[in-house]
Amino acid sequence: MATAAFLSGTACSSDAHSADRTASADVGKANPGKVRLVDFSDSGKRVGIVTTEKVIKSDDEWKRQLTPEQFAVARKKGTEMAFTGKYYKLHDPGIYRCVCCGNALFNSDTKFESGTGWPSFWAPIAKENVTEETDTSLGMMRTEALCSKCNAHLGHVFPDGPQPTGLRYCMNSASLQFVKKEAPK
Repeated sequence: MATAAFLSGTACSSDAHSADRTASADVGKANPGKVRLVDFSDSGKRVGIVTTEKVIKSDDEWKRQLTPEQFAVARKKGTEMAFTGKYYKLHDPGIYRCVCCGNALFNSDTKFESGTGWPSFWAPIAKENVTEETDTSLGMMRTEALCSKCNAHLGHVFPDGPQPTGLRYCMNSASLQFVKKEAPK
């Protein structure tokens, strides 16, 4: 069974409790169908700010688009087992997009080795593109990271990362799609 390899919300545990952060990117509070994002080319170049429709699909539509692992993690808030994801050791230059909607989420320039077994970043590619919400599941308080465009579960944010932010965005590889930066011609 595909979901047997996933834990329910235990990814990237931290002894420190996460601070309560509010989503700064989602214009959905005023207009639930729209979201303001920063658009990036596949080379990681900032294209500009866009206001676009949120991506909303039924579970059946997501299941047709995603693998069972991607669906369990990104749409049902699962967690891949540590040291099993395809990106935790990847150090190629490029950007990480949402596996569900293609929204740019992280740049490899902010990726670091956290020793947790999950891809870790000290900042999103743009604060507008990643929404943070308080997660009180499993009897603990954490900060959940979600794609601002489609609400895919990405992972959690912890206050034990490197400078300059001091944050560790501990993400699931199953929620990400890596786009390698092309070498200049």
